[in-house]
Amino acid sequence: MGASPTLAADVLVDMIMPFGQFVIGALLLVALVISVRRLLERGPSRMGGAMLLSAGAVIGFAVAGYLIQLL
Repeated sequence: MGASPTLAADVLVDMIMPFGQFVIGALLLVALVISVRRLLERGPSRMGGAMLLSAGAVIGFAVAGYLIQLL
C-alpha cells in the first residue's frame, strides 16, 4: 500500500507555503519602502494622496496574501 497522491500533494503544498508567506512579506516590505520614499519626496503638499497610495498598497498586499493562503 502506497500513500495516496492527494496526501502527497497536500504535504508538498504545506512545505512550500512558508516560502510563499516569506515572498508575500518581502513584497509587502518593498511596497511599503517605496511608498514611504515617495511620500517623503512629494513633501507636505501632496501627503494626503501619498498616504492613500501607501494605504492602498498595504491593504492590497494584505488581501492578496489572504487570498493566496486560501488556495
